[in-house]
Amino acid sequence: MLKAFYKSNDKNFTLLKHDTLIALSKFQFEFDMIFADPPYFLSNDGLTIQNGKVSSVNKGKWDKSLGFKEMTKFNRKWLKLVRDKMKPNATIWISGTSHNIFNIGQLLTELDFKILNIITWEKTNPPPNFSCRYFTHSTEQIIWARKEAKVPHYFNYALMKELNDGKQMKDVWKLPAIAKWEKACGKHPTQKPLSLLTRMILASTQRGAWILDPFAGSSTTGIAANLLGRRYLGIDQEEEYLEISKARKLEIKNPATAQLYKSKIRGFHTNKQLEQCLASEPESVYDAISLDEVFS
Repeated sequence: MLKAFYKSNDKNFTLLKHDTLIALSKFQFEFDMIFADPPYFLSNDGLTIQNGKVSSVNKGKWDKSLGFKEMTKFNRKWLKLVRDKMKPNATIWISGTSHNIFNIGQLLTELDFKILNIITWEKTNPPPNFSCRYFTHSTEQIIWARKEAKVPHYFNYALMKELNDGKQMKDVWKLPAIAKWEKACGKHPTQKPLSLLTRMILASTQRGAWILDPFAGSSTTGIAANLLGRRYLGIDQEEEYLEISKARKLEIKNPATAQLYKSKIRGFHTNKQLEQCLASEPESVYDAISLDEVFS
């Protein structure tokens, strides 16, 4: 039995300190949704602009490129492993850029996933173009796919339409990158904003769903999941980021902090609309199971 790095008292937030390629092969549990932000393999000693200053693009050893063949091997392996951890009607969201997203899309097809959408996340506050030799990078792509081609998935179409002024929501989402308040416990170099994860989770899960993030980082997925009444397992091998994840979970134990953060999440017409959406959700349709029997 794997030992958890951290388990919250409410049993809705569990962290594993492990190599995800090893951890996923060592337990049995099926999830309702996966969010994966795998390495983009962008750490090539280049330069970028951060907060108005020239900075290195290097994120860490885990983001160093080992070449196309090794990237394909890595992506195929983790995708096969997470597929085995998905319920038949589960969906997976995978973020990336041109450096890795085409490779992942091809592998999803190879492994019999059904690609539903390719979301373009347009950042409202992207970093400027450092070299001035091409168009400024202001987007990331997120593939949304389901496990089985013929098994229907859950999609909260009505809510997405409501959030888009009564019109069908398109596959281009204009949302800000992380704000200062989201880094109160520390920052991960590839941290995603709560606004982005909130929309994905509300679109594809119901209250009480189990969500897996195999590349947890600072667990934005888990914080969004718990703020929305969902449950979470995150896997990462960097203790520094797991400690940030734990601190973020402890931070939202304070009801006032949780309420404040929900009011700050973008993508809603008013600061109270998210709370209204959650209040209108039905009670959990999922079994009241925990990970206690899976991780010590």
